[in-house]
Amino acid sequence: MAIFNKKKPVEYKFDEDRILTVAQLYINKTYREHYSGKTQSTEFVLDSGHGEGFCVGNIIKYASRYGKKHGKNKLDILKIIHYAVILYSIDETD
Repeated sequence: MAIFNKKKPVEYKFDEDRILTVAQLYINKTYREHYSGKTQSTEFVLDSGHGEGFCVGNIIKYASRYGKKHGKNKLDILKIIHYAVILYSIDETD
């Protein structure tokens, strides 16, 4: 993609590199613990053509409950990131 410039190192102001690594570890964990060799329900939703709305809805759900259910639960943020990644992948396939 042309939007990425790999020549200059980036000085992150919000620790994005570490946070994205944490998000990737969380996503890897979901595949190992929950979905190993199984079809995810998200795959059925995507196959039915409702993936974009499903992802946006889940992003809204986890964002709106952040700070309410179980306090400021970072797991909710990781779920938001995961659904955002899936949404991004949907957009790339359209």
